[in-house]
Amino acid sequence: MPGRRFSDVRRLTTVDSTNRYLLDEARAGAADGVVAVADHQTAGRGRRGRRWDAPPGSNLLVSVLLRPRLPAARRPLAGTAVALAVADAVADRLGVALGLKWPNDLLAPDGRKVAGVLAETDMGGPAGAAVVVGVGINVNWPAADDIIPPELVGTATSLRDQLGRPVDREGLLSAVLDALEVRAAELDTEPGRARLGEESARRCTTLGASVRVELTDGAVCGTAISLTPEGHLVVAGDGGTRTVVAGDVIHLRPGP
Repeated sequence: MPGRRFSDVRRLTTVDSTNRYLLDEARAGAADGVVAVADHQTAGRGRRGRRWDAPPGSNLLVSVLLRPRLPAARRPLAGTAVALAVADAVADRLGVALGLKWPNDLLAPDGRKVAGVLAETDMGGPAGAAVVVGVGINVNWPAADDIIPPELVGTATSLRDQLGRPVDREGLLSAVLDALEVRAAELDTEPGRARLGEESARRCTTLGASVRVELTDGAVCGTAISLTPEGHLVVAGDGGTRTVVAGDVIHLRPGP
């Protein structure tokens, strides 16, 4: 739709990665607001380069190109804005309340993963710094009667599985982009960034939980007590508090 921030929607039948596609476009000077949507990714990625895959046409695979007026230390909030937009859209359109698991997952009410978010920054290109945020939403796969890979049993679910009926991917995409109009605008002002941080903390299922955070050099165990303004996780343990910038979180006991 003319005049809207996310009106340039590029539809790809098959691509290695929607994030990779938009990072290349960003380096070539593409403007803020470009959206890439794919029916299938051959090399979809999660955090730490993990493979993320799904049958063609089953899930919503979308990335957005952002060029927010955002201090470098606050760039993780770009991923927060997209995660909140997805949660807003799913709640408004489907009535399913998703929680945010730090740092980049969205969970169904039963605690199983519905979506993952991956934000990547590119500092080059003629237009300057860009943040590409990709999200993979389990829309119609896996369904309850699908054969689920062993590594996903008990940990992954889909919107179809939660609702007991198929979900319209196009309608959900439209709802996500509508919600992102509001959330992305909040990145550009300090009051908006504060609102993003507050809302992220309110919906974060990790806060209050006993956790083990797997780091590249070991692990941190304790209770997740807060998020910093930059979106980092603060964990209180026997040795005091520690701020974790990046890591994989295992919930040992759910939060309140």
